[in-house]
Amino acid sequence: MTATFPARPEDFRGVPLVIIKLLLLLAFMVIGASFALINDQPVVVDLYFVTPEMPLSLLLLLALGCGIVLGGLAGVVYFMRVKKENADLRRKTRLVNEEVKNLRAMPIKGR
Repeated sequence: MTATFPARPEDFRGVPLVIIKLLLLLAFMVIGASFALINDQPVVVDLYFVTPEMPLSLLLLLALGCGIVLGGLAGVVYFMRVKKENADLRRKTRLVNEEVKNLRAMPIKGR
């Protein structure tokens, strides 16, 4: 069998998904460790009141972590707003359906 790219899902039928996830995790860990070894130069960060000295890789990791947390918070705020809007629309739909049901149940006058 020759390798075709991109790989089709049927090529992975015999391989459990857990093994694929573990291999991807291992690859990211190796890449992360090599990144930390390459970027071990100390840098000074001026935070107005304190100036800590830390390795460049740690500073980049902290910046990445802060970005992930802030992005997650923005996503949660957006999700909560959409969830509230969805609940409001469901409530309005229920009220309109009840009104239509009541109008259909009313006798027609003038006939």
